[in-house]
Amino acid sequence: MRFAALVLGFLAVSAPAMATPEIIAWADVNRDGDQWTVEYRLEEKAPVWAFTRSDVPRVKRESWRLRSMEVLTPGVSLKRVGHYDVLVAAKGNVPKKVRLRFKPFTEDIETSYDAALAFTDGSVALYNQQFKLVPMRSLAEAESAPIDSGELPLAIHPTYISFRDKAGPVLAQGTRKPFAITRDDDAYVLFGRANPVTGAALTSVIDPGLPKWLSNYMLATMPGILAGYAAKMGPPPVGQPMLMASWAGPTSGVTSMGGSVLPGTVVMTFEGEGVTQPNPAIENGVRWFVAHEGAHFWLGQKVMYSTPRESWITEGGADLLAIRAVAAADSGYDARKRLGEARDECLPLLAKGGVASANERGDHRTYYACGAIIALAAEQASGGDFAGFVKALIERHGGDNIVTRAEWLSLLEERAPGTSAEVSALLDGPIADVPASLDRFIAKTGIAHLLPAGTTP
Repeated sequence: MRFAALVLGFLAVSAPAMATPEIIAWADVNRDGDQWTVEYRLEEKAPVWAFTRSDVPRVKRESWRLRSMEVLTPGVSLKRVGHYDVLVAAKGNVPKKVRLRFKPFTEDIETSYDAALAFTDGSVALYNQQFKLVPMRSLAEAESAPIDSGELPLAIHPTYISFRDKAGPVLAQGTRKPFAITRDDDAYVLFGRANPVTGAALTSVIDPGLPKWLSNYMLATMPGILAGYAAKMGPPPVGQPMLMASWAGPTSGVTSMGGSVLPGTVVMTFEGEGVTQPNPAIENGVRWFVAHEGAHFWLGQKVMYSTPRESWITEGGADLLAIRAVAAADSGYDARKRLGEARDECLPLLAKGGVASANERGDHRTYYACGAIIALAAEQASGGDFAGFVKALIERHGGDNIVTRAEWLSLLEERAPGTSAEVSALLDGPIADVPASLDRFIAKTGIAHLLPAGTTP
């Protein structure tokens, strides 16, 4: 999954003690026809600068920047070191100004937002945080840097990014502007002609090439699901949610759907001949995706985890919210079967270690599958109302928008004394007899009746 670190002693140059200005770097992103460039102005002296968003693509699991970016500034190179793509000075510190040429990378990136979305009318949406940089004192520091970029030195200090298109205004936060300047918060900025369409409950930017049945289905499905969440958990963190959907074309032999959620925005990408005609499997997939990602407006944005080790709070919780939302919309949906599938998926993942450390093993599905079973225990402790449990988290911790493991478990313990210890056993591991331990958890938390018969003693 990760490249071996490059050990080049002459690059491990000592640097002066780093100050911590509010802004650590500036990035100016420009498009001129087919030419894309980004020019940095760096506010610190350092021999190495790391891109905090360096997750690998799902298919070809290696640095996508090494394939799509070229450094134009002499004496600076782009390398993969440890978990990160880094800019490295051949001697001394990286110059204050660094210029790169790039091609927007549109492939699916695992565990992160896609760097770019391509629309069939030529529009391109760029994810702004792909340009965030932080300084490091040496390649050795980069090599040993933690996988959680939030733990990097100076990571809290922002990179400000400007976006300009020689062809005309860009679209940022739903508004056309001659240019846009953003912090490195999660957002997409759109280059090209695509414009948002505002409905009663949803603003959408949908690729004009996307099959019409699919765009109609999304626009008919998403508002109702989001309205249901709002009725149970309060208003979303932004005024009007946005849907952004791109289409990569009717590729032969392909049926592909992906996407993610950002503050106030659900992003979806589609490709393949398999989605050109109405397809129940695609409909179900879209409905599930919207239900899960839409749940993150509340559990993931109004309140979020404090560290990736606590992703079970948001991913498992969003899965359970989605299961309940889909069941409410479709009387034929078998929620018990879906929860049984989560349990079955969780079993072999737990055999590798506790839930909390799954990201260190690269087993991100643990947070979804095992997290859903943990969320089910919170639902049971809340009288069958997991949305009510989430609402209570929001009311208690919405001020700083963070829910820690201790805070989540504290609420659970209030509602079902003794249950937090059962959850902690799954989180921390190691677990010697996984089937017996998980069955014990299911029995102790009283959720056996919510799972298919025969999955528990």
